[in-house]
Amino acid sequence: MSRTVRDANLETRTARLRLAMRGEPYWRTIDPGAHLGYYRGRRGGSWVARLYHEGHYRKTALGTADDTSDADGIAILSFAQAQGAARKWFARLARDAAGIEPLAAGPSRVRDAISDYLADYKRRGGKALAPTEVAVKAHILPALGDTRLDLLAARQIREWHSGLAEAPARLRTKNGALELRTRALDPDDTEAIRRRRATANRVLTVLKSALNHAFREGRVANDEAWRRVKPFRETDAARVRYLSHDETRRLVNAVDPGLRQMVQAALLTGCRYSELAALRTDDFDAEAGLITIRTAKGGKARHVVLTEDGVVLFRRLAIERPFGALLLPRPDGNRWGRAHAQRPLTQACKAARISPAASFHVLRHTYASHLVMAGAPLQVVAANLGHADTRMTEKHYAHLAPSYVADVIRATMPRLGLVEPSPLLPLGPTTSARAQPRGGA
Repeated sequence: MSRTVRDANLETRTARLRLAMRGEPYWRTIDPGAHLGYYRGRRGGSWVARLYHEGHYRKTALGTADDTSDADGIAILSFAQAQGAARKWFARLARDAAGIEPLAAGPSRVRDAISDYLADYKRRGGKALAPTEVAVKAHILPALGDTRLDLLAARQIREWHSGLAEAPARLRTKNGALELRTRALDPDDTEAIRRRRATANRVLTVLKSALNHAFREGRVANDEAWRRVKPFRETDAARVRYLSHDETRRLVNAVDPGLRQMVQAALLTGCRYSELAALRTDDFDAEAGLITIRTAKGGKARHVVLTEDGVVLFRRLAIERPFGALLLPRPDGNRWGRAHAQRPLTQACKAARISPAASFHVLRHTYASHLVMAGAPLQVVAANLGHADTRMTEKHYAHLAPSYVADVIRATMPRLGLVEPSPLLPLGPTTSARAQPRGGA
C-alpha cells in the first residue's frame, strides 16, 4: 500500500522557500525508481515527476506548488497532492506498459480501482502479485466489480466479507473442468471455520488496499465505508504442524529419488521451496558452511547456516555440477516449477503413512520446530528462516521452546497413579525395558 512520504525540505511552503534556486529539481524518492521533484523559482515553485524505465527517466510536469496560493488539488498542489498526482502518472505508465485497457469513463467502479491498484503494485515490484490477482478474480470482481465507488456501502462490504467466510473452500480443479471443485464448510469444525475466516480476512485486505489507493488518487471522496468494516478476530491462532523425526525419515525413504534431494534440503535448511529451486552451485560456501539466498520473500538476500548434515548434502550436490549450475535441478536438468513437486510429495506421504500429506511449508515448519525444541534461541531461528524480527517466529514456535514453567510443573507435580502403564514399548534402540530380562537380574 502506497503511503505519503515525509520530507522536511519539501512538505511545507516555509521550508521550500528556504531552498536555493537552481536548474535541477530537488528530488524525493517516493517509490523505488519513482521520484517527485520540486523546481524552486523566483515567484514560487512547481512539481514534476520522473520514473526510471528501461535505462532512462521519463518525466512530466504535475502542477504549481502551493508556495504563494492555497492548494486546490487541480492546478495548485500541496506536497501530499503532488505525490498523489505523481503516483497516478506512474500507474498510467504501468498500465500502458502492461497493455491494460484504459479505465472506463464515468464514475469509477471497484474493478477500476482494482485495475489501477494492480498496475501500481506491479510497478512497485510487489512480491505477491500472482496470488493477489487470483484472489481478485475469484472473490472480489464477481461480487463487487461493477459497484460504483461512491455508492459502495459498509453494509455491502460486510455482507460480502461474511459470505466469503461461509462459502465452501475452493479445491484444485483441472483445467477445462466444467464445474469448480469445492469442500463444504462443516459448522462443527472450529479449525475449518478459522481457516475460512482467515482467508476472508486476506481477501478483505486486498480489497481495502485497492480502495485506499483509489481514495488517495482522488477517485472517491472518502474512505469511511471500508474503514468501518473490521476483519474477523483471532483467525491467526493456527497450530503449526511439523513432522516427527520418525516421520521425516519415513518421508525421505519413500519420496521419489528425483525429488529426494529437494526434500532433504528443505528439512535441513528450513528454506522455502522457491528459494531452494533457485539455488546455484556458487550460492554454497563449503568453507563457511552456509548457503546464500539471493532473493528471499521480502526481497532481501540472506545467509542460511547449515548443520553438519546440511554441509555434507550440499557439498555432494555442488561437486556433481559445474559452477553456476542449478544446485537442485529436476531430473531433466530444468528448474523446479510451482506445481512440479506437490503431487509426488503427496504420494510419498501416502507411502510413508503421513496423514494429512505434508507440503514444503510443513517441512519448513519441521526444521524450525525441531530447532526450537532443541533449545535454539528464537532470534537465531528467525535469522536463519529470514524473518525480519522474532515476532513471526514467536507466534509460531515459542510454545515449543523449553520453558521454566514446563520444567517446574513436570518436576513438582506428583504421580497420582490415575493412568495405567501402557503395555506397548516405545520405539528405538535405547529402550531400557528391552535390554532387561523379565524378573530383574
